[in-house]
Amino acid sequence: MQIPYELILGWRYTRAGRATRRNGFISFISGVSMLGIALGVAALIIVLSVMNGFQKEVRDRMLGVISHIEVFAPGGGALADPQKTLAEIRANPNVVGAATFIAAQALLARGEDMKGTMVRGIDPALEGQVTDLAVELEKTSFPKLVSGQFGVVLGGELARAMGVREGDTVTLIAPSGQVTPAGVVPRLKTMTVVGTFDSGHFEYDSALVMMHQDDAAKIFRLEGPTGIRIKLKDLHQARQVALELSQTLSGDLLIRDWTRQNKTWFAAVELEKRMMFIILTLIVAVAAFNLVSTLVMTVTDKRADIAILRTLGASPKSIMGVFMVQGAMVGVIGTLSGLLLGLGIAFNIDVIVPALERLLNASFLPKDIYLISRMPSEPQYADIMPIVVISLVLAFLATIYPSWRASRVNPAEALRYE
Repeated sequence: MQIPYELILGWRYTRAGRATRRNGFISFISGVSMLGIALGVAALIIVLSVMNGFQKEVRDRMLGVISHIEVFAPGGGALADPQKTLAEIRANPNVVGAATFIAAQALLARGEDMKGTMVRGIDPALEGQVTDLAVELEKTSFPKLVSGQFGVVLGGELARAMGVREGDTVTLIAPSGQVTPAGVVPRLKTMTVVGTFDSGHFEYDSALVMMHQDDAAKIFRLEGPTGIRIKLKDLHQARQVALELSQTLSGDLLIRDWTRQNKTWFAAVELEKRMMFIILTLIVAVAAFNLVSTLVMTVTDKRADIAILRTLGASPKSIMGVFMVQGAMVGVIGTLSGLLLGLGIAFNIDVIVPALERLLNASFLPKDIYLISRMPSEPQYADIMPIVVISLVLAFLATIYPSWRASRVNPAEALRYE
């Protein structure tokens, strides 16, 4: 099979432009363009991979504490018939676990220290069905949550902030008080710390208090659980399953999936990811359009060659194809180099970043500031393919004008002074 001479000449010009001293400056500009494309593509892959990893890490830690879907009674009251609702939920084939709970807010006090907390009354026997964190605590702290003994499990950050540990007592202050002849007196209850947990998510580690569901019902004067937490086979189906449950569950109930519980945070991450994609794509665009200057100088240098090709019968379309091949080669090599570099760093960032931290004696992700302490990375095909395609398209577009100028060269004018 005969290879078109446009491809052969285009590849030869690409190699010759780097090999000959006479065209050293053109070679330098071409190399800069190729390097710029490679670095731009690599930066895009690395940044988006890290953002994907960060989002996944925070989401996984968040879902270690919260459930995929929550069903609760409006107004924060008790469910009318929790057992019936549980049965209807478990009938859905996408549900793998469900457990009742009580959600409330209160103040936790020890001495002069006082913290606002999220109180979650749970059934220790069922909680392991709905969260990963509960699976770990089922063997340590949950057996100590006995109905009537008023024990609590505190988030690690909350326990450290209040200076308490297992065996210490704290005072829980319920928001609604008791009416007495002396006025409204807040309801206080002394609780015993039976354990702590660290989920890796600061929001919950610093504010969440877990206790037995029966104890929570007594403290907050509720007749039963206020909601049901649900775990699904596939967390990405949460919104669809929530819609299905809204049509199958009986009674006046509110349904909320995990994407809506932290809607603002996820929206902010998606917006930031989109903006980073646009900004870094501009870097690739600048590098790609450096090809314009490279090819313009190449066309000027190769005017005599173009004239000879034209006199030998080459059409303007063929001349245009030669220089488009040259520019496309630079774009392809730069893109592939950036792809390999980006994937190499993205897949090994868990090794590279600690090495840099040791070398520079610095911490890039301080645990007391960020939600995570290590640099995560998750390259995704859905991000990488658009990056490669956009880089190749930009490189191709950059070759059109110089190649068109080459096809317009007049052989007689080009050979006049040769």
